[in-house]
Amino acid sequence: MSGRARLALCAAAATLMTCSALLPLVAEPIWLLQLVPLLAVQTGVGAAARRVPLGRPLTVAAQVLVTLVLLTLVFARQHAVAGLIPGPDTFRYFARLLSQGADDVSQYAIPAPVTDGIKLMLIGGALLIGLLVDVLAVTVRSAAPAGLPLLALYSVAAGLSDGGAEWLWFLVAAAGYLMLLLAESRERLAQWGRVFGGVPRGPGAPEPGAEAPVRTGRRIGAVALGVALVVPLALPAMHGGLLDAAGTGVGAGNGHGTISTVNPLVSLRDNLNTNDDRVVLSLRTTTDDISDLYLRIVSLDDFDGTTWTPAQRHVVGVPDRLPTPTGLGADVRRGEVRTTVTAADTYAQNWLPMPYPPSDVKVSGRWRYEPVGMTLLGDHGQTTRGETYQVTSLDVQPTAEQLASAPQPPAALRSEYTKVPSSLPRVVARTAREITAGANSHYEEAVRLQDYFAVSGGFQYDTSVKVGRGPEAIANFLKAKEGFCVHFSFAMAAMARTLGIPARVAVGFAPGTPQTDGTIAVNQKDAHAWPELYFEGVGWTRFEPTPTRGTTPSYTQSDTPGTSLPDEALPSRGASSAPSAAASPSESCAGGPRELRVCDSPSAAAVPHQDHGGTDGWWWLLTGLGALLVLAVPLAPMLWRGRVRALRLGAHARTADGASAHALAAWQELTDSAWDHGIAPDDSLTPRKAAERIVRLGRLAPESGAAVHRVADAVEQVLFAPRPRPAAGTAQDVRRAVEGLRAPVSAGTRLRALLLPRSSVRVLWAVSARWSALRARAAAARPRLRRPSGQRG
Repeated sequence: MSGRARLALCAAAATLMTCSALLPLVAEPIWLLQLVPLLAVQTGVGAAARRVPLGRPLTVAAQVLVTLVLLTLVFARQHAVAGLIPGPDTFRYFARLLSQGADDVSQYAIPAPVTDGIKLMLIGGALLIGLLVDVLAVTVRSAAPAGLPLLALYSVAAGLSDGGAEWLWFLVAAAGYLMLLLAESRERLAQWGRVFGGVPRGPGAPEPGAEAPVRTGRRIGAVALGVALVVPLALPAMHGGLLDAAGTGVGAGNGHGTISTVNPLVSLRDNLNTNDDRVVLSLRTTTDDISDLYLRIVSLDDFDGTTWTPAQRHVVGVPDRLPTPTGLGADVRRGEVRTTVTAADTYAQNWLPMPYPPSDVKVSGRWRYEPVGMTLLGDHGQTTRGETYQVTSLDVQPTAEQLASAPQPPAALRSEYTKVPSSLPRVVARTAREITAGANSHYEEAVRLQDYFAVSGGFQYDTSVKVGRGPEAIANFLKAKEGFCVHFSFAMAAMARTLGIPARVAVGFAPGTPQTDGTIAVNQKDAHAWPELYFEGVGWTRFEPTPTRGTTPSYTQSDTPGTSLPDEALPSRGASSAPSAAASPSESCAGGPRELRVCDSPSAAAVPHQDHGGTDGWWWLLTGLGALLVLAVPLAPMLWRGRVRALRLGAHARTADGASAHALAAWQELTDSAWDHGIAPDDSLTPRKAAERIVRLGRLAPESGAAVHRVADAVEQVLFAPRPRPAAGTAQDVRRAVEGLRAPVSAGTRLRALLLPRSSVRVLWAVSARWSALRARAAAARPRLRRPSGQRG
């Protein structure tokens, strides 16, 4: 095997080994098995194109075309011309399938099912990475930069994986890259010839030769890999090393650590934007009134004027009994609720959804407790997937009088939770003061803010609202009066802080739906966000400013004590009372927004084809040209070779000159056929010696060997005889010789001689020669520059 072929195989192997890091992301590994033959064909086309040889741009173009045909054959055969050639419908289908795959990625937890969209993203992305690695490492002959696409692929896998075996996938990917570097080094050493291998160890000792540098390279690679693995683990100060779990992590040291999390609003938006409203949690509870049974995941404490994020807090081990919530006094009425929560296998969350405030949690696995927010956080990849746990929580029932008479909170708490950045538009604080003018307490101000958003302010729950980003987002929301739970909770919490009320935002799930078996189903679209305001003596208290979502707390309704469900008759904007055969955007996104876009169709197949008018003719013309190009590139060597063979063997020797030309053409065809079957021509030999060489290396039978010698005799007559005698049957002798060359070789060699004949390289030689001649004639025809006047020769 040649050095370049070995390097191409190593490049493909390195891509596959890096792709193995994607296995934990999906439920089934079958996609990787489907990738192997596709990557092999892509690599084989590149190797064949380089062997011809084609130029670098043509080699890459051939690989791109073949990759596109392969993807069409696997994913879009029914949308292709003749089931193979990609056309306009093919690319439109690919676009829809990728869009569907992006939606599937946001909907499903890891490991996700291998839908058609996700499979296209996996296989198509892997083939793209494989093409980049092959181009850099083999075509351009620079294996080191090929590590960049491999690193990008591994980074995506490591960033999304929530398992504990990242070290294994890192080892596999790193081994593939090192193997690629060693293969390149070996090829470079082979090109140098015999290299210095060190001083012999004594008389008669074997000379190390080129093996010493190769062994040195292996040792360096092994040491580098070991350093990358061991150092991050050996140094306690280096958190988040190569083997550290991606995503949420917990520091080490005496059972304490620091939360370092991503913004949970990303998960909230994904849940709300889904078209597949799956059950994520199933509850059994002891309370008869579930209207206040919110499942709280995490609180967002830090406000930078643009968004709310969870603050970095110290975490500890989960205590046997959770402490009483901060600020809750003994005179506030409370009950105890026991809830059993079962998470679906498709729901993986780093935070543990619980009713607030929890007093006792029984859960298996690796969990940590954050005392300030009273939340539980998974430790090093621990998630809710398939977990069943029990939570005992307090049903705090304050009265309006207790909230209205609440004293000032502690100075430290007030300072932390009333911070607003200077970038917050002044209209936010001004609007808050206008709404709460004349209020006698912070409690009354909070109720007025809630009623302003939910009832009296003219706000609409709109799933396709666009309020922009940055500090102006809240101001835009107050002006447009359209939004969803995130906008309502953000705005009310920010306005409460401007009034001096400690506030934060909670993320979790609104109350679910009772089922006939006594359980409560919590769906993805029950995902919710709401503001929590602090009142000394009661603690953190929930408010509900979002219209038609969640439930209004009883302590904010002074006229009617007890719980109160929202008026479900209030429609969201764009809703229609008329029945429809197809789901409307608001229906398919019910319970959640399309923050920056209208709801997509449920599936790619449901999208109707659009009429493009007169462009169809052009599309078909381009499709036909593309099909011809796709077929011409791999078949061009075979077609050219067949045409040349027909011209060489089809001439007739009617004159002496014609007989000579016919004999020479037949001999050229014989030597090229031998070259196609692995016997390279040797122009230094006479025809007789060349014939003996062809017979010997081709292992020809006596009849075929005699035909070769007859063709050689005819050529010698042309070259050396004063009056050449025409030889009859030369073309038939060439055909017998070719059949003899095909007989002893393998099927692979015969197939290569047919599809990728080595002698087709003569086309490139001829083109190069003509180009050189053209440049020479152009240089000769260029007029001589006139010399300046007055200058002598």
